[in-house]
Amino acid sequence: MIAVLLIIHLFVTLALIGIVLIQRSEGGGLGIGSSQGMGAFMSGRGTANLLTRTTAILATAFMLLSLALALLNRGTAGVGHSILAEPPPGAAAPAVPSASTETPSAPSPAPAAPRVPTN
Repeated sequence: MIAVLLIIHLFVTLALIGIVLIQRSEGGGLGIGSSQGMGAFMSGRGTANLLTRTTAILATAFMLLSLALALLNRGTAGVGHSILAEPPPGAAAPAVPSASTETPSAPSPAPAAPRVPTN
């Protein structure tokens, strides 16, 4: 269910981006010239109305899908889950071996000098 909604959400998002990029900043949209023979549908005003309605419909679908996905995924992260929390002890990343074949032994720390009392 969530995968299907995510795919629909992706298509709505791409369509919304495309529709917004098609529009001119003056609101003319695809109506670059005046096409008198085609009527009001593809005239400058008709195209602007069509693109405006399509943008509104796609924006509404985008918001509804976002809300539905948020509600469906509610509570799946767990209570108190934080990305900054330390990982569980068993989930530590394995150490990457060094490029050399020999492993140098680390020098042992020097024993601490005995403390001399001062009078």
